[in-house]
Amino acid sequence: MATEWEGKSRGSVLGYKIFVFCIKKLGLRTAYFVLIFVAFYFCFFAKNSTKSIYYYFRKRREYSRFKSIVSIYKSYFVFGQTIIDKIAISSGLRNKFTYNFDGIDHLDTVLKSKNGGILISAHVGNFEIAEYFLNELEEDVTISLLTTDSEHGDIKAYLESVTTKSNIKFIIIKDDLSHIFEINAALSRNEIICITGDRYVKPSKSLSHNLFGQEALFPAGPFLLGSRLKVPVIFVYVMKETTTRYHLYARIADVKQRDQMALLKSYTESLEWMLKKYPLQWFNYFDFWNDLKD
Repeated sequence: MATEWEGKSRGSVLGYKIFVFCIKKLGLRTAYFVLIFVAFYFCFFAKNSTKSIYYYFRKRREYSRFKSIVSIYKSYFVFGQTIIDKIAISSGLRNKFTYNFDGIDHLDTVLKSKNGGILISAHVGNFEIAEYFLNELEEDVTISLLTTDSEHGDIKAYLESVTTKSNIKFIIIKDDLSHIFEINAALSRNEIICITGDRYVKPSKSLSHNLFGQEALFPAGPFLLGSRLKVPVIFVYVMKETTTRYHLYARIADVKQRDQMALLKSYTESLEWMLKKYPLQWFNYFDFWNDLKD
């Protein structure tokens, strides 16, 4: 990882092939066993991300040095588990996992209104398996994910070749802002727009707000859109609770229209609450507070 987020995640096609082989031929437990060594590798050789996550545990969560170091390894391990789980679930092993729902009725209400809605999440837990939760809704749901499309193309192509095709659509963020028209069209079709609110990429517009006692920069887009479009905004997180159980949380953002700072405040409060409950599942492995540190 770079000091600031560049829009790409670490990893190689070979690494994914190894895990896919373990999942399909040897089972989830074997894949988790291999992950023990991979997590150690990242602790020592992903220096920037290790430094950044140490800062989160030591300074923002005020852990002891020893607990912070141990938590770095645990965080990498849980992150690896979420990736393995995502591949397993999308490869036909959904019945190996159990799912708890908390607030999913909010999503059903939004869909029944026929006006669409915006889901704002974060790089915590395993949001990418949310579509498997949403399949349980009474109303049919179509998800459009707002993305920069800057992930490694070779990894994406490989995963698409070994997993069940996702029903999620993608809306690519463009410099000419043409994605705004795609968003409005999707909402008019009663689709759900999904976007993460915790990764700011220079030189895009940003908003500043306090998170765990320190000011940080957030991408302005999700909060400008959410506060201006006349559709419900819901904060959604999918968190790993045990080896094979996930928990979906959905909360309505109750703020006035055209007040992006109030929406951002509500978002940071929900994010803090979630991370206090699941401290190891903050997977923003870059220097999140870099530009505004004291």
